[in-house]
Amino acid sequence: MTRLRLVLLCAGAAFFALLVARIGPEAITSAFGRLSWRLLVLVWFPFALGNVCDTLGWRFALPRRSIPFGALFVARLGGEAFNATTPTASVGGETVKVALIRDHVDYREGVVSVIAAKTTITVSQVLFGAVGWVLLLLAPLEADPLLVRTLGWALVIEGLAVSGFVAVQLAGLVGGAGRLLVRLGIVTGHAGPEGSRRIDEGLATFYRRQPWRLGLSVGFHFLGWAISALETYAILLCLGEPVPLVTAIVIEAAGTAVRFASFMVPAHLGALEGGYVATFVMLGLDAGAGLSFSLVRRIREAAWAGLGVLLLALVRAKRSQRPIGEPLEAATIGEP
Repeated sequence: MTRLRLVLLCAGAAFFALLVARIGPEAITSAFGRLSWRLLVLVWFPFALGNVCDTLGWRFALPRRSIPFGALFVARLGGEAFNATTPTASVGGETVKVALIRDHVDYREGVVSVIAAKTTITVSQVLFGAVGWVLLLLAPLEADPLLVRTLGWALVIEGLAVSGFVAVQLAGLVGGAGRLLVRLGIVTGHAGPEGSRRIDEGLATFYRRQPWRLGLSVGFHFLGWAISALETYAILLCLGEPVPLVTAIVIEAAGTAVRFASFMVPAHLGALEGGYVATFVMLGLDAGAGLSFSLVRRIREAAWAGLGVLLLALVRAKRSQRPIGEPLEAATIGEP
């Protein structure tokens, strides 16, 4: 799997280089010249608000007991930084999040929370994509019909995938799947039947008996996607390519579809850039603006990943006696 992701990374990097060569570096340097000092602002805002919303989305997937927001915020940034800087297909960072909140909840509750939050953020992603698709249909945009069809089919596939994932959780198969992976030697450690049963029960309780917490988790994650659309609007305004807010929402919705489809590509390298350029062209916008926009996003991602790595290092220094990357399948899942 690591070899496959390395191949995908190299292919993505090559495609990114091809995009730069075809569009021309002059268009990019000109766009960044127009940004000037505004780039520093765009790196941190409004994405900081989106992180706050996503942290709250995770908070409502946790048990009722109080966890300091700051601790949860740091854990989320650390986990996302781990996902962004390691070839783990957005899985390794979830174990980091669980480990970082073990001072506040037991390991089983932490595992349940990250699985539930991963589900709710994906559900909100599909809902946001649906909003973008509806706007694409109804708003007076001069969009290529191919964009409408592509985004529509992407939503169907995403919806089916998310529905299947939720069905697996409601059927109590998550713990059993973990045990199967252990037996096959794909993962190490052993949760034990009791630990696996408690994980399945925790997920079932969250989905079936806590609808208001489920709704709030989805709602805050949806707000996080909406703030990303606001960021899109702000970036294009500062690049000298202003678009209506509706167009910014459509661009962000298309970006979420590309992220979903390219989850195996490390950092979505090449896939996101190509997706944004194609979306811009199909909306009648300049391809260079699409590539410049994606590069601003990359700089922002790098800055926040750097902050997350720094926070991880600080936490690790304070917890030198405890490894922060303990696997989800470890025996401690079944601890009381």
